[in-house]
This record gives sequence, structure tokens and C-alpha cells, in this order.
Amino acid sequence: MSLLGNLVGALRRQWRQKLQGDHGQFGGHVRGVVHVGANTGQERLIYDKEGLNVLWIEPIPSVFDTLVANIRALPKQRAVCALVTDRDGVETPFHIANNDGKSSSILDLKHHADIYPDIKFKSTITLKSATLTALFAREGLDPADYGALVMDTQGSELLVLQGAVPLLRSFEYIKTEVADFESYAGCCQLADIDAFMRSAGLQWVEDESNSHTTLDRNFVRHRVVPVLEIGRAHV
Repeated sequence: MSLLGNLVGALRRQWRQKLQGDHGQFGGHVRGVVHVGANTGQERLIYDKEGLNVLWIEPIPSVFDTLVANIRALPKQRAVCALVTDRDGVETPFHIANNDGKSSSILDLKHHADIYPDIKFKSTITLKSATLTALFAREGLDPADYGALVMDTQGSELLVLQGAVPLLRSFEYIKTEVADFESYAGCCQLADIDAFMRSAGLQWVEDESNSHTTLDRNFVRHRVVPVLEIGRAHV
């Protein structure tokens, strides 16, 4: 059986605090968003349209500079250059990917390299880590100004959550990209995130975009895996 035959694609999941009523998508029901793994702030105009306070957190200095330029005209959005994990003040190797930094991670590539062979790490830098809790304290941030946490940190999302435990009850919504296979070496997977979220008293909400086959994270689930399954059925 081919390696890809064992893979099931990445999913985007939302978790919501157990609150009264149906709050729907978080845009109309929270004051702001903390977005960890910002890259260049691709969602900035969506957040701006919804009138949200936004804290962008991006670890790569050169990408951070582009992010700052992109949000300069958006007064409710600010950015911090930081590597968020479960530990504060630890020198951490960070691998920078050749796709404008989008696939960069503290973890080595694993099955990600089989699915996207053209994406490679081009360099490694050393960054000092910060927990989200410590970062909020140092920057003088008030969790009440936000309400949603979005993460896209290429396999280290559970570490972000573990370093943010004191803040989690401040977030009505937590949204993350998470794979249910080992995309990066030793990365957290869907079951790990799900167990942590439920232990924190959050309930899972399906994101309708999981069914969109135009999105990269769904390509393996909806296109590659079904083809491989059909191929094995005819062997």
C-alpha cells in the first residue's frame, strides 16, 4: 500500500465554549481575534470588515515586516513578532519554508513532504519562545478585547494551547488547523487537540469549509484518498 494510502487530509476545526444559545460564526459575537501564525495577515480584510480587534502573532522577522506593512492602515489591528509555544524564554530552532514561510515550523517535515514534495525548509533560525499567557502579560494585553483564538502553527498548536491555559476561558471560540496524520514529525493530531479542548470544557463545531475540495487541506481527503481507495478496490 502506498504511503498516501494511509493518509487522511488535514481538517480545520472550531471549538466553542459551552455557552447558552447558538452563537454561529464568531465574527458577529466577539470583540476580537488573536491569530497565532499570522504569516502576512491574509485574513486582515475579513477581520476588518467585521470590525474586530486583531492581535497578529508571527515569528519570522522578515514575514513580520510584511505583515506590519499590510495592516498599517487598519487601526484595530496590531502585530507582535513572537514564537508561541508551551514554554517561555527558550531558544528554539525554527525552520523556514520556501513557500513564503507558510509551512514554517519548529518541527521537521514528515508526510507533508510526501504530499507537497516541492515545499522544503530553506533555512533554520533560532528564536526565543513565549507562552501566550506571558506574551499577554508583557504586552499589557487584555483578553477581554478579544474572544476568539485562531491558530495555524504547522503542527505545534497543542503547545500553543498548553501555554495559554490561564487565558482559555477568556476565548469564546478557538479555531485551528490540525491534521489527522503526522504531517510534521511529532506534531499534534486531531485526537490530541480534541481531547485537550474537551478537557478544557469546549465543544466541537464543524467548519463547513472542510467540504471544500478547492482548499489544500482537503485535497488529500477528498481527491487523493478516494482515488487510492478506488485503485485498491480494483487490484
